[in-house]
Amino acid sequence: MAGTAFAFSHRRLWAQSSDAHVEILVNEPVGVISPNIYGHFTEHIGGVIYDGVWVGPDSKIPNKYGIRSALLDRLKEIGTPIIRWPGGCFADSYDWKDGIGPAANRPKRTNFWEVDPDAARMHHKGPQVFEPNSFGTNEFIQFCRLTGAEPYLAANLRSLSASEFDHWVEYCNSPAGSTTLAEMRGAAGFPDPFRVRYWGVGNESWGCGGNFAPEEYASEFRRFTTWVPSFDLDLQFIGAGPNGNDIDWTHRFFEQLYIGHRHNNPSLAGWSVHHYSWNLSRGKTQDWIKGKGDALTFDSVDWYELLRESSRIEQILNDHWAAMGQYDTVHHVKLVVDEYGPWYRQGSEVDLTHIFGQQITMRDALATALTLDTFNRNADKVMMATCAQLVNNLNALFLAHEDRFISTPNFHVFAMYAAHQGAQAVRAEFDAPQISYDRDEKQASFWGLKGSASVNGKTLTLTVVNPDAKESREASISLRGGSVSNAKAVVLASSDIHAHNTFDHPKAVGTEEKAIAVQGSTLHFTFPAASVTKITAELG
Repeated sequence: MAGTAFAFSHRRLWAQSSDAHVEILVNEPVGVISPNIYGHFTEHIGGVIYDGVWVGPDSKIPNKYGIRSALLDRLKEIGTPIIRWPGGCFADSYDWKDGIGPAANRPKRTNFWEVDPDAARMHHKGPQVFEPNSFGTNEFIQFCRLTGAEPYLAANLRSLSASEFDHWVEYCNSPAGSTTLAEMRGAAGFPDPFRVRYWGVGNESWGCGGNFAPEEYASEFRRFTTWVPSFDLDLQFIGAGPNGNDIDWTHRFFEQLYIGHRHNNPSLAGWSVHHYSWNLSRGKTQDWIKGKGDALTFDSVDWYELLRESSRIEQILNDHWAAMGQYDTVHHVKLVVDEYGPWYRQGSEVDLTHIFGQQITMRDALATALTLDTFNRNADKVMMATCAQLVNNLNALFLAHEDRFISTPNFHVFAMYAAHQGAQAVRAEFDAPQISYDRDEKQASFWGLKGSASVNGKTLTLTVVNPDAKESREASISLRGGSVSNAKAVVLASSDIHAHNTFDHPKAVGTEEKAIAVQGSTLHFTFPAASVTKITAELG
């Protein structure tokens, strides 16, 4: 409160030299930013796995054990901490046993997404509709090992039994040669256990994961997790939480678990929340199809509406954290946002086989950045997040087809924000004029500047989003509790809010270094319009 009082009492002083001010309270920690907040999601949907991650060991495309080399190289650059697999809704129909053993002997199955209207253009052809199981548990673990990421597996609660869940854990984690499943793993070339700690117990159980009522899912969750082989691992179970801000789902699950059955399983570590920014109808409809906008064709109002939808994640986090705390009073269970990002209607995919594929513009980069900033500001609440999805899909960091491969603006966001991983989040106050715009002949407003700050040793990292589509924002940045010896900035911006990278123009959008004026414990910087900025300062 003292920091806030200081901020508001000095507002007029700041206004004399700049129209915005950021105050960083170095000695007011929020919590350590878990590296796992910067995770990714790879589902067997469209071109994510086949044509994205997996090209096969016999491909002419450079690869390591069948995994696209260019993808591995870029993931190492951003310090990929964790990857979620195999879904998503795909996981709700997936039998893990189909994806082990010799590749030539693995069965072909109908992919979950065969029923989706977006798959109609496939005409019942290709691996995007008929799953070949070329990429299974072994290949996924290999992918994680090559990137340095921890695996996060989503278990099939809808159509497999609890014993099959136990067996999958056993296959992954039992010591070399200890069980028949361990011997099968060894025969595939993986004698040492995979040591998978993170397990999603179902996925979207309110929908494609079984259409359960929350009380029914709570019962299934207890049944699946009552006994699971641990092999001396601290297993972390993630419960399938609500769709968006459905607080009722959270209340009823936790009430059933904590009050109805006096839950005492410490392995329940996370509560999954999904939030897609999709409704650009400006309040006209809640129809899942009609409410979506276009990935490339949009006006400035669509720009702000998408960012507004993305910004709802902060309210969602706070609401569910409060609901969970009524039952889990010590907040042992943290929040996991393992699906998030913009979702547009089809039409901008780089290849027709990429179901739900979409182009990624500067608008998506800002949406992703403001979401990551939200996670950082709530580092005490959020233990993990995985962006949906990694390649050739919603909010992707990469686009690939055959031998072509590019990074999207989202990759640059993750590269800029990587410095936050494992750092101590500290409180940062932003004071900037709001943005006003015409929303169907009615005035609407949006915040003018927002971001997050963290400290790692003597290094301060500040990331800032300026959502104004047209105007730059001059700001002074003050440190309370520290001084600055030097500072530098990296900016992701474009004069065109529709800017994006393509196979023909792979570097149309990129980052640029900028100079910063430093005066003692104050920095001065002008944030370009429609930009994401990272400022790195060495503390004195």
